Amino acid sequence: MDAQSRGRVDDIDPADQWVLNPDTGNYELRLDESAQQAKVTPPRSASSSTSRRSRTTAAPGRSVPGQRGRRGAEAADGGGGRRKRKQKKSKKKKALLWTAGVMGVVVVGASVGAYLIYDRLNGNLNTVDVGDAANGGSLKDGPINILLIGSDVRTGEGNESYGDRQNTTGHADTTFLFHVSEDRTNATAISIPRDLMIDIPDCPTKQPDGSTKVIPGSPYKKFNESFGVNGRDPGCTMRTVKQITGIPIDHFMMADFNAVKTLTTAIGGVKVCLKEPIKDPDYSQLDLPAGEHVLQGEQALAFLRNRHGLGNESDLDRIKMQQQFVASMIRTMKEDTLGSPTKMLDLADAATKALTVDKGIGDIPALTALAKELGGINLKNISFMTVPVVDNPRETVKATVVLDETKAPDVFRMVQNDVSFTEVKKKEKEAKSKQAALLKGPRAKASDVRVDVYNGSGQTGAAQKTLDWLQNEQGVLKSSNKSNAPEKIAKTTLEFAPNQADQARKLADLMGLPATALKQGTTDAEGLQAMVLTLGGDFKGAGVPLTGPVKAPDVEKVEADKQVCAQ
Repeated sequence: MDAQSRGRVDDIDPADQWVLNPDTGNYELRLDESAQQAKVTPPRSASSSTSRRSRTTAAPGRSVPGQRGRRGAEAADGGGGRRKRKQKKSKKKKALLWTAGVMGVVVVGASVGAYLIYDRLNGNLNTVDVGDAANGGSLKDGPINILLIGSDVRTGEGNESYGDRQNTTGHADTTFLFHVSEDRTNATAISIPRDLMIDIPDCPTKQPDGSTKVIPGSPYKKFNESFGVNGRDPGCTMRTVKQITGIPIDHFMMADFNAVKTLTTAIGGVKVCLKEPIKDPDYSQLDLPAGEHVLQGEQALAFLRNRHGLGNESDLDRIKMQQQFVASMIRTMKEDTLGSPTKMLDLADAATKALTVDKGIGDIPALTALAKELGGINLKNISFMTVPVVDNPRETVKATVVLDETKAPDVFRMVQNDVSFTEVKKKEKEAKSKQAALLKGPRAKASDVRVDVYNGSGQTGAAQKTLDWLQNEQGVLKSSNKSNAPEKIAKTTLEFAPNQADQARKLADLMGLPATALKQGTTDAEGLQAMVLTLGGDFKGAGVPLTGPVKAPDVEKVEADKQVCAQ
């Protein structure tokens, strides 16, 4: 948007008012005396007023740099404090300066890496109403689970040799379940193979006229058919993933092949390393010798789609290459692109045009809030892995896979219970140890436990079933069903006062609650006040323990901070 449409005063160029504060790394508004007298209104962000205020305040201990000695120059000109009118900049240059001033934050998303989103490009976003397939909830509290879908739709120039040859809306070609830990110290991206054989559930799907059509499920189908086939929308893929993993999905982000080309070009390419050369003249036309390469545009897409140039030409091998590529792209974003306003501008334009999201994060304020939750995660604590699978035993010629019934449940329980797949910093470990200490100490008798049960799981009757189990089988008679919680939550929580700690430990023992579920308050309970148990999306049934493995199963991982040679 041109500065003139923001209430620009002729004598002041608003773009010049935004300067980089080296202490915070943020662009901040710095108005000199003449600017304040002119009462220039800064660009209004779609984010909260709080974020606008924080943007206009210099970091403590260091002032925001001045405006190139402007006041002194004005005095020399004898202008009486009013500077001479500057020659107008070209619209192109002014737009660049302006957008550098109102730039937003980075959002990690889709299967192609990280996206810069800011106010001016809000209208570029595409949204899909997936109804209750999106768990939603607060972006600030609890873990976050985002489904990142790379569609194989073949529309767009140059995509004729790729993707969906039936000219549909595409399939779920590349899919990551991206889990962000509750304490925001780590994140895990789990690849779901497109050729995984699963049952696709019934899917309520919003129609253009506002009505809802239930698309019947399909037993024993490839996972990639959970999107696109028979009119299935991304909500169907979300429901399918929840059915497979038992993990509630909060939001989705989706991009197609064109996004790979535009985004990699916007950041100047992504570095990859190959142990062995890739030569595939018949399909992807890739011809890459061993060693390091920087890929962008059409070549980047060919790299991500290639499997015929790999050892056994399998989708699982291709997934490993994709994980290495995305990890490298995230490194590039954090280490290179964020320091270049020009690259961020290009990336912002490409990303917002390429991205389709659910309505819960379908505007700039929501994406900004999400970005703030993700932005502080250390690269070394972001890991990539593939759902553990084995060859399909029903097939003579192995073309599809099924879940590894031994390893896959452990991976899912790790995510359900928010257990990190990577080692975190010492202070982060100490924080977890402090939480674990809540389970240490005396236990009350079951008959002395007072608890109110709320249902935030989304499962009908969960609170009553839990109450019946507690009273009839565990002797927790001082318990009551408080019906539905104000909103659905991802994880079960137990809130208690310091003088109820012995009751909390007993209930945690009975229900198999992990230490992370315990939320101790700061003031003691009075009289006969009860604890508050809120069942979350991880609730599996009355009497079924919620605790999961404390150590990651033996699965192959890719860590975002490490540059390794693939193949």
